[in-house]
Amino acid sequence: MYQTPGPGLVTLRVFDILGREVSSLVNAVQPAGSHSATFSGSGMGSGVYVYRLTTPYGSLVKSMILLR
Repeated sequence: MYQTPGPGLVTLRVFDILGREVSSLVNAVQPAGSHSATFSGSGMGSGVYVYRLTTPYGSLVKSMILLR
């Protein structure tokens, strides 16, 4: 779940540890408010992945661990 303070283009992408994009979860203009996206990780192996959320108001980069 994430929140945007105002409307605008939102992207949420997942990258492997080498920086290759492995999934694009959101790429749309969204209104202000709370939103959610689901990441299944199907077809991906266990490991560390990085996700980047970008809005007109800033961006956030975090890592996550996928365990199978």
